[in-house]
Amino acid sequence: MLRLWPFVRPVRARLLGAASVAVVASSMGLVMPLVLKWIVDGPVADRDSAGVWLGAGVLLAVGAGEAVLFGLRRWLVARPLAGVEAAMRSALYRHVQRLPVGFHDRWSTGQLLSRGTGDLQLLRMFLAFGLTFLVVNTATIAIGLGILLTQDWTLGLILTAPVLPLIWLCAVFEARYTRAARSVQDQTGDLTTVVEESILGIRVIKGFGRHRSQARAFQALSGRLAAMEIEKARLLAGIWLVILALPELFLGGALILGVIQVADGALTAGTLVAFMTTAMALRWPVETIGFLLALCNEAATATDRFFEVMDTPAPPELNAPGGGADEAEGGEGLRFENVTFRYPDAPPGSPPVLDGLDLHVRPGETLALVGGTGSGKTTLLSLVPRLYEVTGGRITLDGTDIAGLTREEVRRRVAVAFEEPTLFSATVRENVLMGADTPPDGAAPDDESLRRALRISQADGFVGALPQGALTQVGEQGLSLSGGQRQRLALARAVVGRPRFLVLDDPLSALDVHTEARVEAALREVLAGTTALVVAHRPSTVQLADRVALLSGGRVAALGTHAELLAGSEEYRYLMTGRREGVSAR
Repeated sequence: MLRLWPFVRPVRARLLGAASVAVVASSMGLVMPLVLKWIVDGPVADRDSAGVWLGAGVLLAVGAGEAVLFGLRRWLVARPLAGVEAAMRSALYRHVQRLPVGFHDRWSTGQLLSRGTGDLQLLRMFLAFGLTFLVVNTATIAIGLGILLTQDWTLGLILTAPVLPLIWLCAVFEARYTRAARSVQDQTGDLTTVVEESILGIRVIKGFGRHRSQARAFQALSGRLAAMEIEKARLLAGIWLVILALPELFLGGALILGVIQVADGALTAGTLVAFMTTAMALRWPVETIGFLLALCNEAATATDRFFEVMDTPAPPELNAPGGGADEAEGGEGLRFENVTFRYPDAPPGSPPVLDGLDLHVRPGETLALVGGTGSGKTTLLSLVPRLYEVTGGRITLDGTDIAGLTREEVRRRVAVAFEEPTLFSATVRENVLMGADTPPDGAAPDDESLRRALRISQADGFVGALPQGALTQVGEQGLSLSGGQRQRLALARAVVGRPRFLVLDDPLSALDVHTEARVEAALREVLAGTTALVVAHRPSTVQLADRVALLSGGRVAALGTHAELLAGSEEYRYLMTGRREGVSAR
C-alpha cells in the first residue's frame, strides 16, 4: 500500500495534521481519568464542593475540546481525500484508454468498473478513517498503557498480558480475511459484468426468452458472493469475540485486585477510579482493532486490484521522426511490408493470423479487401490505426513507419468505421464530430463539416427528422436508432475530418439496397481524394474500389480489378457469386 504514496503525497500535510489532531484529541480523553483521580482523592475526600465544581468544569472543557478536535480532523481529511480518489480514478481511466485493444479483449468491463468505483471508495475510506485511526489508536493504547503502569504497575501488567495472544490471533485472522476479501472483490466484478451484459443485451434476452436462464446465472453468482460475504462476517465476528472477551477477563481480574488493594490501604480510591477509567477509555481503541484489520486488508486487496491494471504496460508513445500531416500529396500511400501478426493471447505454436503479408495501396486509390471468414481482413484493418501492433514487418503511411509516429498522429491521418458501429450517450452532433480535428484555437469544428458528413453518409434525412435534429441525444450505444442509422452516423464520423487515409470495415452491411446505392454514390466524392482500404463482402461495395485484394491463409492470394479476379480466381468468384467452377449454387 506504500505504492499509494504518489497519490497521497500532495495532501500529506493535511493528512499528517489530521492524524496529529486526532492523537491530541484522543490523548485529551486520557486526561479525564487523571482529573477524576484528583477530584476523588482531593475535593471529594475533603468534602470541598467548590473543588468538585472546578473539576467538573475541567472535565467539560476537556470533553468539548476533544469534540472540536475530532470535528477538525474530519474537516482536514474530507476534501483532500476526495481529491485523492478522483486523481486515482482519473489515472486509471487515462491508463485504460492508453492500453492496447488486446488488453480490453481479455478483461471484462465489470472487473474494470469495480476497480474504478468500489475499490477506490474502499481506499478513500481507509485513508480517511482506517489509516488515521491506526495511528491514533496505536498512540492512544501506548499512552494509555503508560498511564496505567504509572498508576499501578502490578495492575498495569495484568492488562498488558493479553497483548501477545491478540497479536498472534490478529495475524491468523489477517491471512484468512485477505483471501476472503479478494474473493469478494473479484466476484463483485464478475457480477457487475453479468448485470452490464444483461442490460446491454436485453433485446436478445427478451427476443429468445432467456430471462430465466440469465436470472439463474445472476442468482448463482450472487449466491457465491453472498456466501463469501457471510464468510467475511464470520471471520470478523470471531476476531471481535476474542478482542472483546479476552481484555474484559483481564480487566475484571485487575478490578478485583484493585479493590483488594484499596481495602488494604495499599491503593487510594482515586487511583483505582483513574486506573479503571483509563482502562475503560482504552476499550474502544482495542475493540476497533478487528474492524481496522478488516478495513486494512480490504484496502490492501483493492490496492492490488488497482495496480494490476496500472502495472499493465501501455505501448510507449514515440516522437514522430519528422514529417506530419502536411507531407506532400501523392506520397507512397499505404504499404504493408512482410506484415506478420499473432494475437497476444494466442496459444503457443498457433499459426499467425497474418503471415508475411505484402500489399500496397497507391495514393488516392481505394482498395477492397475480400476473403473468407477468419482470413484476417478486420485484423489487417485494425493494424493501420494501431489498435494492435504488428508482430513482424511494418506498415507505412506515405513512407513513414507508423511505429515511429505517435498514436495521436496516426489517428489524425487515419479515420476508421467498423461494421459494428459504436455510438456514445451524446448528441448526434457530438458523436459525428468525434472524427473531426479540433482547430488550433480550440474552437468547435464548424457545422459545415457536420452537414457534409451527414450528406455523404445519407444520414441528413433521418437526422433532420429527429426531435432536436443533430442536437438529439442518441442514448446509450445509440440503441434508440436503427442499425442502419447507427452505421451511417459511424460512417459520417469517419469522413467528417477529411482524412488522408480511410479504413472501412464493411461500412454498408446494415443498409437496404436503395440507401446503399445513395451512400455509395456520395462516397465516391470522398474516396476520389483519399487513400482507402475497405473490407467488402458484397459486389456492390467492391464496385467502389479501384482494385481488389483477396486474402487467404494470412496472405494476399490475388490482386487485381473486380473483373480480373472474377475471371482469374475461383476462390474470389465463389465469394462474390456463391458458384464454383462448373457448379451452380442452389
